Amino acid sequence: MHHFKYRDKQLYCENVAVKKIAEKIGTPFYLYSHATIKRHFMAFDQAFKDAKRLVCYSAKANASLAILTLMRTLGSGLDIVSGGELYRGLQAGFAADRIVYSGVGKRIDEIDDALNAGILMFNVESLEELKLIDQRAGLLNCKAPVAIRVNPDIDPKTHPYISTGLKQNKFGIDVASALEGYKVARALKNIQIIGIDCHIGSQITEVQPFRDALQSLKDLISELMNLAIGICPF
Repeated sequence: MHHFKYRDKQLYCENVAVKKIAEKIGTPFYLYSHATIKRHFMAFDQAFKDAKRLVCYSAKANASLAILTLMRTLGSGLDIVSGGELYRGLQAGFAADRIVYSGVGKRIDEIDDALNAGILMFNVESLEELKLIDQRAGLLNCKAPVAIRVNPDIDPKTHPYISTGLKQNKFGIDVASALEGYKVARALKNIQIIGIDCHIGSQITEVQPFRDALQSLKDLISELMNLAIGICPF
């Protein structure tokens, strides 16, 4: 459901004719519906109402300060993939401990800025990145909260260019190696294990790939528990 509708062959955003906006401010322009964004976020958030949760809006979808501020007021956390998005998130009023840093290729200065800000956690893409974050946290005299991104080798049945959870994709640590990754993380003195990360793609229209990925993660969690590797809740 969204709030863009035609009435008498005119497009409306909520109760405002788009034509009137164009006449007032000129074209081209970007137009977003507050009601649509709120409805979509609340529908997703309330689906998990019985669970302790933090739904994080992905800043890369739209980093407009107005959109970020709206998401914050709705109770969203923020998922970022760069130092610039960290800066914009803080400018929009997000508390640092509601920000998750995902993405490949995190620079040293970006890692340092995130550690100094006190973000909720890093989603770590590789053992090399894990060791770098440990090193930077040691130099900054702090603990780095992390989740390891696990690649479950699940076909999301979406376009190959936006598939991220297959073995041949570049993202994360393959599920067979993830257990070893968590053993390494446990041994690093400046790392705090806080969760497990997984992302299998975008534009997914079937439920089964999510079920398959979750089952893979559940199996990994069982193995971690057997090794007494705890995952601290946020």
